[in-house]
Amino acid sequence: MSKRIAYLVESPLGNYVLGQMIVPQLEEGRHVATVKGMFFLDNNVYLLMKGNPLADRLASLSRSQGIYLQACDQCVFMRNLADKLIGEAKIGCFPDFYNKLLDEVDMIITV
Repeated sequence: MSKRIAYLVESPLGNYVLGQMIVPQLEEGRHVATVKGMFFLDNNVYLLMKGNPLADRLASLSRSQGIYLQACDQCVFMRNLADKLIGEAKIGCFPDFYNKLLDEVDMIITV
């Protein structure tokens, strides 16, 4: 049985880790763990902007694999990005993320 995980994307390396490691593995069906969600913090909210190639890939994965995408509300609002995110990205805070996924995951990993 595959472990069900969620990612907190908070590192300055978030773009690299997602774009070069996690997303390609998910696209190729070789990630092993089942990713239930991703929560984007700090400058990583820019990864969910419309027109960003990585955002387009994440949107596709969200639709095809049911991955919940959420951007930190405070991080989005302080950067005036609320209307610039892909449609698949929800805006909220930690309690929203936990309410959505906590009972559906075995672990939460920070990248």
